[in-house]
Amino acid sequence: MKSWVGRVLLLLAPVLLTLAFATIILLMVGADPLAAYGNMLGGSLGNVRKLGDVVIVMVPLTLCAAGMLITFAAGLWNIGVEGQIVAGALMTTWLIQSWAAPSFLLLPATLLAGALGGALWGVLIGTLRTWGRVNEIFAGLGLNFVAMALTNYLIFGPWKPPDGATMSGTDPFPPQAWMPLFPGTRLSPVSLGMATLALICAALVLGNTYWGLELKALGLNPRAAERMGIDTRRQMLLAFVTCGVMAGIAGSLQSTAVYRRLIPQISGGYGYLSQLVVLLSGLRAGWVPAITFFFGVVQIGSPRLELRMQLDSSLGGVLQAGMVLAFLLVRGVQARIAARRRARE
Repeated sequence: MKSWVGRVLLLLAPVLLTLAFATIILLMVGADPLAAYGNMLGGSLGNVRKLGDVVIVMVPLTLCAAGMLITFAAGLWNIGVEGQIVAGALMTTWLIQSWAAPSFLLLPATLLAGALGGALWGVLIGTLRTWGRVNEIFAGLGLNFVAMALTNYLIFGPWKPPDGATMSGTDPFPPQAWMPLFPGTRLSPVSLGMATLALICAALVLGNTYWGLELKALGLNPRAAERMGIDTRRQMLLAFVTCGVMAGIAGSLQSTAVYRRLIPQISGGYGYLSQLVVLLSGLRAGWVPAITFFFGVVQIGSPRLELRMQLDSSLGGVLQAGMVLAFLLVRGVQARIAARRRARE
């Protein structure tokens, strides 16, 4: 019983610390903490449409987190997932502008195009890592800037609207390229289904396949994995490509199900935020939905603070950052306690 209670307290500790930290900040600026939290919950869960908006945030986070579970298992910090989202959106936009087809053909093709774009971007990062000996962090960051610059060039150049380029992005896609939505919401059942499928696939791969075992061996000790006969370069490339496929689908859905056009900030920073999701999950797929739900509630509910209480909506960012710092603090304390216990034994 004590062991079970201890585990529950460790899980709740980051949440409680985050709430305590945010409460102190709210009290310092003279705001009512209960009213602030109530407004955030009301702004994100107040009706079906708002709940759908929360799930819209969860979809790209879940897709990217599922892919990053694969690369993290292999010991790879795939910072380039942000660029893979953009690459998927770019490939999807190119397909829609190049091919006039009915919805039953075009919509599945957009998902394949997004997956291909993300996979190709993953191949670039993987090639730089395995053959060019470039650390994946620097390779990914560099290619992120390339993807963003390419997006801006296309929006303000070849793909600009006839009446002139703006930060609004390209012209809206034709209706046959719009993903269907749940009634009364902006959420697409296709988006929800793809995110769920991706997370299930990542969990099955890492927990029930020989490839998952090879990835974990590579992540624990690359030299030992190579001596065991594992082709480390091939496994790294496959991990980057798999993550790229999932991130590329996220980019495709951002353009066809959410914005229905290509915009300059199509990735929405979800690639970077998904890394925090994976870290907070402890590389466990089962925790990803709960963490992405928390981030979705904070992101959708925060603007209401500015409307109702004249508070800066950046409090949402404070909550997200506070959660990560609290998690790291709890993990550090937990590791220190375990080290002392081992020393006594």
